[in-house]
Amino acid sequence: MSVENDKPGFLQRLQTKWKLDSLLQVVLVLVVFACTGFTILFIKNPVLDFFGVEKGGFINTILYLLLVLPLYQIFLLIYGFIFGQFNFFWEKEKQIFRRIGRMFSRKK
Repeated sequence: MSVENDKPGFLQRLQTKWKLDSLLQVVLVLVVFACTGFTILFIKNPVLDFFGVEKGGFINTILYLLLVLPLYQIFLLIYGFIFGQFNFFWEKEKQIFRRIGRMFSRKK
């Protein structure tokens, strides 16, 4: 006995949320996120070790925020370019910068 499920699947929901043209694009965006995450996983410790900071300390956290998070954004764009999804990630980067700018802008 088979029951039909009319709810869209996970990939279809992402396609709608991200306003992408195809499920292939959704998969490519997810691959970019995966590649970026693995890259950061491998370079995070060497970058932080370069500065000789004790793991888990306050300075470690500050360096992570100042160095590794911007590297993550750069790698998103690099992998986005490699997998043909640069425009998607560039638009997301612009959204992030606009939100950050609003945080620092004066309220009138």
